[in-house]
Amino acid sequence: MTLELFTRRAVLKSAAVGSLASLVGRVAFAQKIKPATVEIENRLELFFDSYLIDSMDESIRRKIHEPTPGEVVLVTDAPWEGNTCAYYTILRDGETYRMYYRGSHYDTKTKMAAHREVTCYAESEDGIHWKKPNLGIIEWNGSNANNIILDGIGTHCFVAFQDANPACRGNAKYKGISRGRPAGKKGLYVYRSPDGIHWELIKDEPVITDGAFDSQNLAFWDPVTRQYVEYHRTFINGVRAIQTSVSDDFVHWTKPVHLRYPGAPNQHLYTNAIRPYPRAPHIRIGFPTRFLPEHSQVEPIFMASRDGVVFDRFNDPVVPRTAPKDRMGNRSNYMANGLVTMPGNDREYAVYATEAYYEGPNTRLRRFTYRVDGFISLHAEDRGEMTTKPFKLAGDRCVVNYAVQAGGSMRVEVQDVTGTALPGFELAACPAMNGDEISERVRWKGNLLDLIGKTVRLRFQLENADLYSLQFPPRSS
Repeated sequence: MTLELFTRRAVLKSAAVGSLASLVGRVAFAQKIKPATVEIENRLELFFDSYLIDSMDESIRRKIHEPTPGEVVLVTDAPWEGNTCAYYTILRDGETYRMYYRGSHYDTKTKMAAHREVTCYAESEDGIHWKKPNLGIIEWNGSNANNIILDGIGTHCFVAFQDANPACRGNAKYKGISRGRPAGKKGLYVYRSPDGIHWELIKDEPVITDGAFDSQNLAFWDPVTRQYVEYHRTFINGVRAIQTSVSDDFVHWTKPVHLRYPGAPNQHLYTNAIRPYPRAPHIRIGFPTRFLPEHSQVEPIFMASRDGVVFDRFNDPVVPRTAPKDRMGNRSNYMANGLVTMPGNDREYAVYATEAYYEGPNTRLRRFTYRVDGFISLHAEDRGEMTTKPFKLAGDRCVVNYAVQAGGSMRVEVQDVTGTALPGFELAACPAMNGDEISERVRWKGNLLDLIGKTVRLRFQLENADLYSLQFPPRSS
């Protein structure tokens, strides 16, 4: 069983050259080699890596974008909550938004927990205004009038998800995973629920025991691999790290493997917030929280992967410690596990991040918004060009997500595999694109319908512009 969805591009190796004539001959031959063809079919493609890119000049760079800060959506001010509430999960379930989080409090005077940890639940109709319902499930100080859903095993870092497995049974429509550590049984436990509120253990024993689990470990059903996937915390030579494994039944899991980040520095990663990107589920995105040991501070960063193991990780924080507000303290800036759309808004995703951990009587959760596909862009201030690798055209429309600033423009050319512009698809045949659009069709004098099934490549000319994504949707009816 393998986690790989795609093989990574093979590296070409040249043999030793014995003479200048041989070297010249080899260079001439290399210039005729066609770049590797990639498959994109009708998928939405992002530009976090070089999968689609053959060449890009120095005027274009990958730009990491920060989400826009919004309002505080939750304050943990109930007696069973407090200043160390953490590990929030937010999911959209039809017209209902569900939130799960730890209720806990730390007494800064006694340096001890003020009460036991519990798992709490909140609901919203818009992802902004949240209610803590009185569920009547767990007793707290003699009363069941609270929003507590779990007490005991699993309350430290419980994560829930709605199971999209077509074979999922009704009593397990929602599933959960969390750390438990009863005597001799330390590891990750799994849960099920028919309604997302009433939970029970699937098994009385931990299903994963290889790793360290004091973090927000998570799981989901992957629609591409058609398996359950989990990501959990571990250590590699004393550095906080992330492992992953897969399962067909949510109970029996493969041996975990470490995530890899070629070219990235070796840093502590506390949580992971990994998920398939909804608009392009063959890509997994994550918002791991980087731990800075010097002052016990944390900050979320962004990463993405095509196989779920090897990730392109970007160094700049997406929610810096200077973002509003109270994020400079000890562990006061975690990204929540959640990426949700807002009602009637197809241009943005909402993410959430914590603040004021340890700082006062409670913590807060703040909403931030991303442009759809707006995590990474190909950004050009001056005029620059990017050329894709060849691919077989599978749609009669080219749709892009882009933004052009004042005085800028974007044009696209369709070429054959040798880099020759096709008649009717030259740069000059593409009207300059301006403005800011999530889904805009590129137009040429020619008709892409005539090229379906042929191998082509694209040449983008950007000036003072950002390109976020590209897609050739299925052929129009």
